[in-house]
Amino acid sequence: MRFLVRDRILGIGDDWWIEDEQGRQVYLVDGKAMRLRDTFELKDAQGRVLIDIHQKMFALRDTMVIERDGEPLARIRRKRLSLLRNHYRVSLADGTELDVSGKILDREFAVEYEGELLAVISRRWLSVRDTYGVDVVREDADPALLIAVAVCVIHLAEKEGEGD
Repeated sequence: MRFLVRDRILGIGDDWWIEDEQGRQVYLVDGKAMRLRDTFELKDAQGRVLIDIHQKMFALRDTMVIERDGEPLARIRRKRLSLLRNHYRVSLADGTELDVSGKILDREFAVEYEGELLAVISRRWLSVRDTYGVDVVREDADPALLIAVAVCVIHLAEKEGEGD
């Protein structure tokens, strides 16, 4: 499953559609303005909120939190003591962890679980300017969660001004 994301600087109050390969609008990322913390909602095409994304307040390091139906689903932050500057850890509510690594600001990175590839985020496949793809590799993976992870990691990297 491949999704196309219009690449914008993720600003508070920004909204943008994520399309499937056929150009159908599948998810809406709704940036919430006038909040104390950075907040986004990932909605389906009918406007139902699938995932809430917000910055964790009072954290020592920048951390994004993903919730589904008001329940914590994942916490994302830059991996500590990593030799790779562009390495993030996604701690899921069930205790498992996903690793995100690659050139985040270039939109060339991967999401893995225990060394198994779940999704690849890349601009390479696309000829559409200012667009990157989220290719969900595993059929049983949660595409909404993986898209939310990509949005969070890019947002954190842009806030940190991280370079490659």
